[in-house]
Amino acid sequence: MFALALHGSAIAGFAEGASAYNNRNYALAYKEILPLARAGNPDAEHLLGLMYYMGRGVQQDYKQALMWHRRAAMQGKADAQYVVGAMYYTGNAVIQDHKQAVTWFRKAAEQGHAEAQQVLGLMYRYHIGGMPQDNVIAYMLWNLAAAGGNANAAEQRAAVAKKMTPEQIEEGQALSAAWRPGKPLPRTSRTGGG
Repeated sequence: MFALALHGSAIAGFAEGASAYNNRNYALAYKEILPLARAGNPDAEHLLGLMYYMGRGVQQDYKQALMWHRRAAMQGKADAQYVVGAMYYTGNAVIQDHKQAVTWFRKAAEQGHAEAQQVLGLMYRYHIGGMPQDNVIAYMLWNLAAAGGNANAAEQRAAVAKKMTPEQIEEGQALSAAWRPGKPLPRTSRTGGG
């Protein structure tokens, strides 16, 4: 009973902190979010990471942003996994490491995070971060990201389709139709390498 009540108050505190953040009352957001983040709430950790990343209510500090995002990412928060991937990709607060970026983008993409799917598709299309060049996997990822609302992915899918055979497009469609959030994404396709 006590744990349930505590959990309920943590959710209420996060809602108040998120509301304060959305209303640009960053001082109140920080006051509400910090204890929840310290207690290990992944939503609060992610929001606190954003506050440090953007310098909202706190001094901008990319190392703090990375630390809080990584904590949330380790607990499976897809938005935080995407941010950690982006920070590794650009070398923001860490040594640039495209292979680490791929790892974090893949974790978020496998949960259905459209932006992570879109970026991972680029990495397959252009052979970045040790990814095999695979237009079918890129097409599949962009198909999923476009379904998730990412407009860039729809444009990239249309552009790569012009360079693909009908068999490759068919495989990309079949892979995206078969995939569900929470399932591993394929790492290579049958027809799309090269």
